[in-house]
Amino acid sequence: MNKSLWKGNRPQDIWRCESDIPEDIWVQAATAALPVLAVAGIDLSSGFDALLETILGEGQFGPDHFRMGFAKRVYYRVKPFFPQPLAWVLRKWYSNPNRQKFPLQWPIEPRYALYLREVLRQAMLLSGTKSLRYINFWPEGRRYALILTHDVETQAGQENIRAIADLEESMGFRSSFNFIPERYTIDNNLVDELKRRGFEIGIHGLRHDGKLFLSKKGFDERVKRINGYLETYGAAGFRSPLTHRNPEWMQALDVEYDSSFFDTDPYEPMPGGTMSIYPYLLGKFVELPYTLMQDYTLASFMQQDTPRLWLEKTAFIEQYHGMALINSHPDYLQDTRTQYVYTRFLEEMQTKDSVYHALPRDTARWWRERSAANPRNPTYPQTIGSVHLDENNLRFDT
Repeated sequence: MNKSLWKGNRPQDIWRCESDIPEDIWVQAATAALPVLAVAGIDLSSGFDALLETILGEGQFGPDHFRMGFAKRVYYRVKPFFPQPLAWVLRKWYSNPNRQKFPLQWPIEPRYALYLREVLRQAMLLSGTKSLRYINFWPEGRRYALILTHDVETQAGQENIRAIADLEESMGFRSSFNFIPERYTIDNNLVDELKRRGFEIGIHGLRHDGKLFLSKKGFDERVKRINGYLETYGAAGFRSPLTHRNPEWMQALDVEYDSSFFDTDPYEPMPGGTMSIYPYLLGKFVELPYTLMQDYTLASFMQQDTPRLWLEKTAFIEQYHGMALINSHPDYLQDTRTQYVYTRFLEEMQTKDSVYHALPRDTARWWRERSAANPRNPTYPQTIGSVHLDENNLRFDT
C-alpha cells in the first residue's frame, strides 16, 4: 500500500497548533502515548507512516484486508440468482461479529480520539508549554459536526426520497442522496428538485452487485463510467456499495470526498475500521468516514426501537470534537420502526446548538481548507480555540 496516501494526518496536522513544537517532540509524544492506543506493531522511529497506515489505512487487519476472499467472490457472482430475502439472511450470517475476532470496540471505539489528546498532552509536557492555540475543528467554534447521508439502493427507495427530504427540511436539515446509476432509472426531475432545495447528490457505485472490487481490471473499467456519472450529476462525493473499499484503487475516482470507510463496524461485509471520528486526507480526496451505525444495523440487527445508541455515540463525538456522520437508506426508512427511530434522532439533534450541520461536500471543503490553513493567520470561518495544561490535564476553551 502507498504510505503517502495518509500524509497530512499526523497528530500535529490534526491539531493545527499555533505554537512551533518541533517534529522530534511530536514523535516523542506520539510514542509516549502509544499505550492509550493499545494497537500492537506500531514503530514511530522513522516517523508517522507506520502509525497512519496501521490506523487510518486499517493495516492492523492484515495485508489482505482489502482483498476479497474466494468465498465472497463466489458469493457476489451467484448473488443475482438469490431471492432478496435469502441474500439478506446470508449477509447477516457472514457479517455476524460473533463469528470473528473483531479487534475494535463497537459501537464506540474511543482509543484514537483518546490517543490524539494524549499526544497533545505529552507534547505540551515535553515542550514545557502550558497553553496552546489551535484552529477549531469546526466553523465558528462549533463543538462537533452532524452530516446526514442516504444510499438509495432500489427504485422503491428512490420513491421514498421526497418524504425523507420533506421531513429533514421541516426540521432545518439537509442531506445527501447517493444514487446507483445502472441499477434503476434515476429520476432526473427528482435530482433537479433536490438540488434546488439545497440537498446534495452523490454516486453509490455503479450497479450495487458486489463486483466493483473483485479485480483491479474490473474496477478500472467500471470507474470510468462512475466518473462519467459523477460529472453528469455534478456530484462531489462517492460511497462504495456494501462499503467494499481499497484506498489505493479509489484514487482513480474524480471526487472531492469519499465516504466508504467507517470508524468501527463489525457488521459490514468487509468489517474493520479506521478508528477515526474525524475526517482525514486520503490521497487526492477527503475521507468522511461514517461514525454512526447504519440504520439497518440499528433496527434490523440490533432490534432497536429508539435512537439511544445513535445519541450515545453522538455525545461521545461531541466530547471529542468529532464528526457524527450517519448513513441511512430510503429503502429501509419505509419501515415504520426505522422511520420512527430516524425521526426521533432528528428531533433530538434539532435541539442542539453546538453542532455544525452541513452537507458532506461542504464538510470536506472545510476540512481541506482547515488542513491547509496557517494557524498563525486564520481567516473566517476559521476560529481559534485554546487548550491549557492544568495539573497535567487538558482543558479546552473555544
